[in-house]
Amino acid sequence: MIRVGIVGGTGYTGAELLRILAGHPGASLAAITSRGEAGTPVAGLFPHLRGRVDLAFTEPDAARLAGECDLVFFATPNGTAMGMVPELLARGVRVVDLAADFRLKDAAVWERWYGLPHACPELLQEAVYGLPELHRDAIAGARLVANPGCYPTAVTLGFVPLLEQGLVDPGWLVADVKSGVSGAGRKASVALLMAEVGESFKAYSVSGHRHQPEIHQNLAAVADAELRLTFVPHLLPMIRGIQATLYARLREPGAELQSHFERRYRQEGFIDVLPAGSHADTRTVRGSNHCRIAVAEPSGDGIVVVQSVIDNLVKGAAGQAVQNMNLMFGLDESLALEQLALLP
Repeated sequence: MIRVGIVGGTGYTGAELLRILAGHPGASLAAITSRGEAGTPVAGLFPHLRGRVDLAFTEPDAARLAGECDLVFFATPNGTAMGMVPELLARGVRVVDLAADFRLKDAAVWERWYGLPHACPELLQEAVYGLPELHRDAIAGARLVANPGCYPTAVTLGFVPLLEQGLVDPGWLVADVKSGVSGAGRKASVALLMAEVGESFKAYSVSGHRHQPEIHQNLAAVADAELRLTFVPHLLPMIRGIQATLYARLREPGAELQSHFERRYRQEGFIDVLPAGSHADTRTVRGSNHCRIAVAEPSGDGIVVVQSVIDNLVKGAAGQAVQNMNLMFGLDESLALEQLALLP
């Protein structure tokens, strides 16, 4: 039984980790921390976990976590995990960080986008980027896994089959991506009030979003030439879900795209390539760890359109983190992650 700790368990991602891990047959929750809620029973803050999680929140302490846990998830704001991870690794504890502290390999790039010096840049090269569909073998042997961002998960999974085989021009990629409001976290903010978000739709961070360098790093690793990406995120008036509509120029118009995507993801249990002519819908992945993908070349004009949908809190965060944990400990990759999507 894997003894698991969660640092920063009061947000939506922490709550989703708790929901999944409470039903995991190979893991036991040993500790969950929160500075602001220390002493509060978990079920007092999250009543849906009554009878399933009897822990109370505690203050985060690396030495205590190391004594109680085999693996620690960090569901904390960016910049928090890097302060504790070196001590945990030194004490033999494995780590999955759901924030951005270890996703980028270049410390200078990280500091430019996140606005503070990196506390342990020596670990950036060791950290394994936790997208199993690309790095499964490396994840299995990792001490430290950088869980991908939600936008990068949807965009990367949609573009990679095209770039791996050189089917598109990597110098012209467009990612038009929409997210539900839970992607902004569980915090008080006027901009996220229902009266502000409801019946509205907007783009944001058009001049540059923190997930841009992460997506670029992923795609550049499989592209065969210089890569140029336009990434524009949008906020949708819904709670969960990401819908990425991706555009690229085919090098050979009329390429057989459907069979190519089906071959690429045939062995991937959490990737569903939809039949030709389908449209990917966020409600078909709500609450599940799946990514559903549709691909087409409208009008045969040489532009390929890929639709990629995920639940930002599951495949885009907590579900993928548990998928990585399963790989790190030699368990069935799908353990505790076989839930069907919720409908309606």
